[in-house]
Amino acid sequence: MAEEAEQPPQSGAIEEPLDIIRLSVDEKIYVKMRNERELKGRLHAYDQHLNMVLGEVEETVTVVEIDEETYEEVYKSTKRNIPMLFVRGDGVILVSPPMRATG
Repeated sequence: MAEEAEQPPQSGAIEEPLDIIRLSVDEKIYVKMRNERELKGRLHAYDQHLNMVLGEVEETVTVVEIDEETYEEVYKSTKRNIPMLFVRGDGVILVSPPMRATG
């Protein structure tokens, strides 16, 4: 049992939160931002503040409007494609790594 604890970490091991980001470099990731922005793109680079450079980005912005007649909430989404994008880390709420097959 003690022998297992002394082994060096594997290159694919996750020991701290940023390891998930490190293992996602050159992979497609999902980033939820403040102000109802969502990004899906290929992670090229990042730092400890979660500043990121994404390529092949699809940005989705969702706006909630109130219908003046029915007073119901109407959700409107707009999408655009961006070849390369710098994301400032203080606007990041969530980062989801790519789905990986298990087994």
